[in-house]
Amino acid sequence: MSVLEKLNAEGIIALENKYGAHNYHPLPVVLNRGEGVYVWDVDGKKYYDFLSAYSAVNQGHCHPKIVGAMMKQAQTLTLTSRAFFNDQLGPYEEFVTKYFGFDKVLPMNTGAEAVETALKLCRKWAYEVKGVAEHEAQIIVCDGNFHGRTTTIISFSNDENARKNFGPYTEGFIKIAYDDLEALETVLKSSKNIAGFLVEPIQGEAGVYTPTDEYMMRAKELCNQYNVLFIADEIQTGIARTGSLLAVCGNCSCEKQCERQETYATPDILILGKALSGGAYPVSAVLANDAIMNVIKPGQHGSTFGGNPIAAAVAIAALEVVNEEHLIQNARVLGKLFRSKLNEYIHTSNIAVLVRGRGLLNAIVINDTEESDTAWNICMALRDNGLLAKPTHGNIIRFAPPLVMNEAQLLDCVAIIIKTLKQFEK
Repeated sequence: MSVLEKLNAEGIIALENKYGAHNYHPLPVVLNRGEGVYVWDVDGKKYYDFLSAYSAVNQGHCHPKIVGAMMKQAQTLTLTSRAFFNDQLGPYEEFVTKYFGFDKVLPMNTGAEAVETALKLCRKWAYEVKGVAEHEAQIIVCDGNFHGRTTTIISFSNDENARKNFGPYTEGFIKIAYDDLEALETVLKSSKNIAGFLVEPIQGEAGVYTPTDEYMMRAKELCNQYNVLFIADEIQTGIARTGSLLAVCGNCSCEKQCERQETYATPDILILGKALSGGAYPVSAVLANDAIMNVIKPGQHGSTFGGNPIAAAVAIAALEVVNEEHLIQNARVLGKLFRSKLNEYIHTSNIAVLVRGRGLLNAIVINDTEESDTAWNICMALRDNGLLAKPTHGNIIRFAPPLVMNEAQLLDCVAIIIKTLKQFEK
């Protein structure tokens, strides 16, 4: 019997607390198995997963097609680095660029790596194509953003917990209010040194803040007008989560069951991660057309694991599942149902203020301060009632189940959420 088999949940948590860095504050539940929309803890209790590893598991836990692709490739060739060609990367690059409608892809591993890649790409384009003087390029970002926790990214973060005592910070960023076109245009007018505008189509970590319907489209038009790159961070919102392939093309209120990115707000640079692998393997990507991507030359950017054979095989399988199982349409239909049912309850509630979101990326705002522990306590009660979720920003609870969920399961989850909230009515 292994050491882990001898330990109960409390013992496993104690090991993490003793030997692991304390850079997360997990809900006290120890998971050891997942399938579809469900996870099980070490005691065998079954839960609905309403976080989906921050939307990495859109295709459901341990999807057989994705796991099968990973296992098959792992038994053949795992890693060559980019020092050599491998027989999986080229087919993947063709597949993913055609899937999203771009000329080229730069493969990476994690979301933060992909954001860093996009920032470097944007700056290099500004100097070599737009003609900005070297070291003078500025990139516009939004208040409330979350793009990762590397040194460069925290330099333009509002999260003081992620920033404090990690300086000195990287310069070259201008922050503006989110969902504020006037603020964007003011900065675009102010300088010829603006290289790009980095934006989340929905601010997930900030509490699932959804912009006005026209924001993405008008922001893209302004970027075009001022010759600035529109950079969409779709690491959490992309790949069917919001009821369209990409959230930048899903801000309209039309009923069309989008399956491909349209001309609504096509990014100049698209950043993907998380569900690009269905949660089976670290895979991220930066996509752009030749006029932008061709500024990168050999030796100027790379990654030992970026574009490895397993990642390539897994990503193709993960994207095929999105189409084969109609996850875009399912997220759109079930998201509307979720918000409708929660709104019916909120009209009579004094603990939940509102529900917001798009597709199956949603959040409820709890009637308490950000400093309170009410949302945390609600999530603990949800856990006890068989559903796992986590607060974000103190008084907001994010709900993002795997997109393979069916209507009966969703309604069961709605019942659990409402039952739990009623325990906290004042």
